[in-house]
Amino acid sequence: MFYDILKRIMDIVGAMIMGILFLPIWIIIPILLKLDSKGPVFYKPERVGKDGKIFNMYKFRSMKMFEVEGKEVHAVEFWKHYPKLFEKYKKNGWKLELDEDPRITKLGKILRQTSIDEMPQVINVLRGEMSIVGPRAYVEPELLDAKKRYGKTIAGVIKESLSSQPGITGPWQVSGRNEIPWNQRVAIDADYAKRRSVLYDIYIILKTPFAMISKW
Repeated sequence: MFYDILKRIMDIVGAMIMGILFLPIWIIIPILLKLDSKGPVFYKPERVGKDGKIFNMYKFRSMKMFEVEGKEVHAVEFWKHYPKLFEKYKKNGWKLELDEDPRITKLGKILRQTSIDEMPQVINVLRGEMSIVGPRAYVEPELLDAKKRYGKTIAGVIKESLSSQPGITGPWQVSGRNEIPWNQRVAIDADYAKRRSVLYDIYIILKTPFAMISKW
């Protein structure tokens, strides 16, 4: 109980500080997005939150919009037309290299490399859907596919990782990120959820800027 209360206080204070500290980014990025490509400023994909609850996660849009049947849709529709690349995407741990992913805009590559696309998630933190530090916010099909791929043993690990609110940053982000295989990533998240340590949260927060710089 004490951990939950203290963590929530840290989340609210931290989200407010981030919102004020990065105010220039909140002004500049929407302008650059509109100049770079057509589409909304924010992308709000569905993610699996604490205890499996689905929520919409706020991000700066880093992907192109595609026209399908006369309607402009986000790049998630892209996979319907490129099934072979989608299979590679899944087999590669639900990711592609930025230079290999045709969905990403030129500005989007920069936003992802610097993790600036994640900043709007402070809105989710203030809404109580996310935390500053926590496990990765997984996509539901990703979890279903993992259970088929890795068998029953992964189900318990996934459940443990979902016992904590997903975070803007977390243990896997500061431990190698995309270089870590999917089953190891979720195991790291599950370990984090079991720890329930404010000191570990602070350690991850302090380590996050160095992890971001290392990707540049």
